[in-house]
Amino acid sequence: MGHPSACSTQPKIHRRATAYSRETTVASPEEQTLIARCLAAENGAWDEFVGRYIHLITHVVNSCLKVRGSQSQQLRDDLVAEVMLGIVDKDFRVLRRFRGQSTLSTYLVVVSRRIAMRSISRQIVAARPLKTMAVDAAHIATGTDVSINIESKEELTALLEKLPSDQATAVRMYHLEHQNYREIGQSIGISENSVGPLLSRARARLKELG
Repeated sequence: MGHPSACSTQPKIHRRATAYSRETTVASPEEQTLIARCLAAENGAWDEFVGRYIHLITHVVNSCLKVRGSQSQQLRDDLVAEVMLGIVDKDFRVLRRFRGQSTLSTYLVVVSRRIAMRSISRQIVAARPLKTMAVDAAHIATGTDVSINIESKEELTALLEKLPSDQATAVRMYHLEHQNYREIGQSIGISENSVGPLLSRARARLKELG
């Protein structure tokens, strides 16, 4: 019996390497089992989840704070708690959405960063003087150099109320809450590709009002 040639064995080796690569970039059976246990509210499952991933989530939060130039331990602890609450919110919706197409750690990094950065952005907006926030919001929304004199939150609200509800929501979510097109589309009930044109129409209308 002849020995297999190098050419005949190479495809098999390549297939094994490819399969291994795929196995290392998707959720492991252990991760899937832990998620299932959490969703079933199995005793001790959530504690195990926290023990396994709390350091990863804390690391992500620290990275987000570093980008924003903050090293506040209190803020870090608050953000970590907010991420954990975000994971359990609405009956573990975050975990229910996990499809296993990446490792659970990779998925949690993305989720943690999104929740942390959104919270940090909200705090930055809330900390700014109201007049500055309102003028900047209108200024950004119009995309022009037109200065709109808005002295109060009521005036800003009144300005947005002159827009169709979907346009007002898009402007508020994008410019004040710093949410992305996908999140805006999901909230309004339109496709992600439709958000840009919607914002453009809103800016044009705000320019007319200004």
